[in-house]
Amino acid sequence: MSVIHFLNVGEGDCIWIKHNSGHNTVIDVSCAKKEIEKSIVAETYNLDRHSNLSGNYNQKAYPDNPITYLEKFDVKSVFRFILTHPDMDHMDGIKDFFEVFSPINFWDTDNNKVMDSSGWTKSKYNKDDWDFYQKNRERESSPKVLHLYTGSEGQYFNQSENGEGGGDGLHILAPTEDLISTANDTKDYNDCSYVILYKTSKFRILFAGDSSDKTWDYILANHSEDIENIDVLIAPHHGRKTGGNDEYLDVLNPKLSLLGNAKSENLAYNAWISRKLEHFTNNQAGNIILDVQSNKIRILFSNEIFSKKWEEYSYDSKLKAYCVGELT
Repeated sequence: MSVIHFLNVGEGDCIWIKHNSGHNTVIDVSCAKKEIEKSIVAETYNLDRHSNLSGNYNQKAYPDNPITYLEKFDVKSVFRFILTHPDMDHMDGIKDFFEVFSPINFWDTDNNKVMDSSGWTKSKYNKDDWDFYQKNRERESSPKVLHLYTGSEGQYFNQSENGEGGGDGLHILAPTEDLISTANDTKDYNDCSYVILYKTSKFRILFAGDSSDKTWDYILANHSEDIENIDVLIAPHHGRKTGGNDEYLDVLNPKLSLLGNAKSENLAYNAWISRKLEHFTNNQAGNIILDVQSNKIRILFSNEIFSKKWEEYSYDSKLKAYCVGELT
């Protein structure tokens, strides 16, 4: 069965899907570095990461490096890398990541974003990553660059090798060509973000990228049946207030939502709390793992202290996290 890893990468995004087919899909990357003093990181993890600071589990302060994380699971290559949209918190470390895992397919939006060279001196991000991204967008060979839109069908991502349904279960709800055109005109590139519905076993899991109002207006008008009463939502824009009009939650009505990290003044947790929707954050749980089986999803956290809030929890040595419950 498939396994989804929602990584704690600070104020950024990175999701790794291990498909039933054996393919590895990675959606966005942040905090990725090829050269790192692993022994020092391990010591910091053991001493500080699970500290409970007056109810603030503070996992945002101890992000994981996606490169070393995937290497712990013996990942050697990535079949597809999906960049939801061209913001640096979704491609932080992309150069090192590509050099280590050599993605075969690269999903990119046909955006026209330009980064002002004068702004890099005060940026926490590396200009080399932006330059690498631009160079790879122009390649005609590996990785294969794909500009895919709503309703796209193709071998492996939602069709089998024989061209029949299935494949890796990835269905694109956004962007449309119109949404990308609008984003390019307005320079609001959240409106060209990928939104992907993942169908695996009997479950539907929605990866929302940094989708914003125009994207949700389109999805609700055209794909409401696909997303109503969804099983799991990876919340748009890290769960921030700019993640679209929160009325979309009334249609999705997710059984479980996963929210990333953001500055406290930007958080929109009340949209979930007021609707009594179950949700977990990277800041609480660290890495969140969904182990999808035929009739249930096992929910695991890397943060031991937060996991101990549940009466029944157990350590899974294979997934390197604590199982705290199930979604059926």
